[in-house]
Amino acid sequence: MATPELIPLEVLFGNPEKVSPRISPDGRRLAFIAPDDGVLNVWLGTVGSDDFKPITNDRDRGVRQFNWCHDNRTILYPQDAGGDENFRIHSVNTDGGAVVDRTPFEGVQAQILALSKEKPDQVVIGINKDNPQLHDAYVLTLSTGNAEKVADNPGFIQWAIDNQLNVRGGAAPTEDGGFDFHIDDKLVLRVGMEDGLSTDIVGFNKDGTGLYVQTSAGANATRLIRLDLASGEQKVIAEDPTYDISVTVLHPDTREVQLVAFEEDRLRYQVLDPSIQEDIDALQRLHHGDLVLQGRDHADKTWLAAFTTDDGPVPFFAWDRETKEATFLFDHMPALAKYELAKMEPFEFTARDGLVVHGYVTFPAGVEHANLPTVLNVHGGPWARDTWGLNPEAQWLANRGYACVQVNYRGSTGYGKEFVNAGNREWGAKMHDDLIDAVEFIVKQGWADRDRIAIYGGSYGGYAALVGATFTPDVFCCAVDIVGPSNIKTLIESVPPYWAPLIVQFHTRVGNPETEEDFLWSRSPLSKVDQIKIPMLIAQGANDPRVKQAESEQIVAAMREKGIDHDYMLFPDEGHGFAKPENRMKFYGEADRFLAKHLGGREG
Repeated sequence: MATPELIPLEVLFGNPEKVSPRISPDGRRLAFIAPDDGVLNVWLGTVGSDDFKPITNDRDRGVRQFNWCHDNRTILYPQDAGGDENFRIHSVNTDGGAVVDRTPFEGVQAQILALSKEKPDQVVIGINKDNPQLHDAYVLTLSTGNAEKVADNPGFIQWAIDNQLNVRGGAAPTEDGGFDFHIDDKLVLRVGMEDGLSTDIVGFNKDGTGLYVQTSAGANATRLIRLDLASGEQKVIAEDPTYDISVTVLHPDTREVQLVAFEEDRLRYQVLDPSIQEDIDALQRLHHGDLVLQGRDHADKTWLAAFTTDDGPVPFFAWDRETKEATFLFDHMPALAKYELAKMEPFEFTARDGLVVHGYVTFPAGVEHANLPTVLNVHGGPWARDTWGLNPEAQWLANRGYACVQVNYRGSTGYGKEFVNAGNREWGAKMHDDLIDAVEFIVKQGWADRDRIAIYGGSYGGYAALVGATFTPDVFCCAVDIVGPSNIKTLIESVPPYWAPLIVQFHTRVGNPETEEDFLWSRSPLSKVDQIKIPMLIAQGANDPRVKQAESEQIVAAMREKGIDHDYMLFPDEGHGFAKPENRMKFYGEADRFLAKHLGGREG
């Protein structure tokens, strides 16, 4: 079998050529994100033409998400400075005009909370100007630019806003780590800590008398219910005994549930509205990847759809519901199609205590799946999960000759509350045991060379990499930590102020630094830094508000004092991850060399 051509880092980790298409409410114009002089900006043009031009002018971090407002002429997007996550909301008129900062407050975070066809000239936004811990609700009038506060935040971490953009209530954390859901000053739902991570407001029904909620209360996996606000009666709309619902789509006019999706090994849709069954079936026949609906126009005649696949760029299509025809729009990174990419394969194993754990392995193309140098790539969160589809890091590692192993260790979401709650108070313990058990599994399968296994990850994955180097120093031959905490006590004590209402989640699921300092220290990599005996690569954003620079600095200082081999990369203009292409190239270039040196793979 021939070894695939090396894929340049610029192709894997550079800016997409085009991404995130959005159709205008009238269906006549298309906006998307694309580079303008190397910086991502919003482009706009007429559907079916080539007249696309940038309408935003960011020259720093780039625009990474945007909303097309229902007035058919305004685009909103958030932007922070240097990765500090103090987002400001900017607007631009699609008929011409300059970009305007609608929330020009220093050290304040703004959020887009709700838009509605029923109120096209208004948007509800959240601003934590008066209390850094809580976002009050404001109505931004697009035609005037005026933002008026309509609700002080009584302690909600999520607002409930109806189709008329009335702020009706929200979800407030409780002392035990659960949540109380209040609508119209009435407690309508209470969930305990065990359901706290898997309960979320979806939205109201058409007349505002019912509330759709995704929750695991009364079940193992997150299901969709409709809560009658007058009687309190709950009706189950969709559920699966094992897998959480990951997507719920409501009809924009009737507000009835049209479909849901369950994130199994791959995405599985359940259509609940027969009127769209033919559309979904036809779209799924269009491409072998997993369908992702991107939006629709007001007439509900044109849908935008994407397909995630494991071995190619993401294609985007416009779907005409009347003619049942698809029009190809673009691939997000067409240069990827020139190279041989690797397949991502699901696998599962049984952990030492009997828990079944799922994951994915991406093998190098063109080589036997045996005795390979391997990178255990640990996802962040930890209350998140790896999914099937195009993963640039998995493709990079496989292309360099490594098996890339991704494990949804206990505490990961998607597999029901029993699985996610099995990770409570298990940082550096059973959560890490799952990773070690995964290593034993892949070695036993003959896939991995036991002497050439690296551990790699960002955020919680960075913590896991540090734990791998300190708690289990004989398992891995090297480690790469990106913005990972080294001391859990200082991590929890330094969370951003707007995370403060959720601090009880950390106290119940991780540990309380006020009462359990010794326990948290025993689970912190910094406490065992003298056990490191493998090469380390650590990367940190100086402006990271979640995992502060001090988390990397303190373990780097300890390694330096003890003469431990390490490389440290500090990016002064980044936060929790690397948004700028030049910084991504610098990091991945160094990681490329680091892994090649210690695992023996190829270097691009």
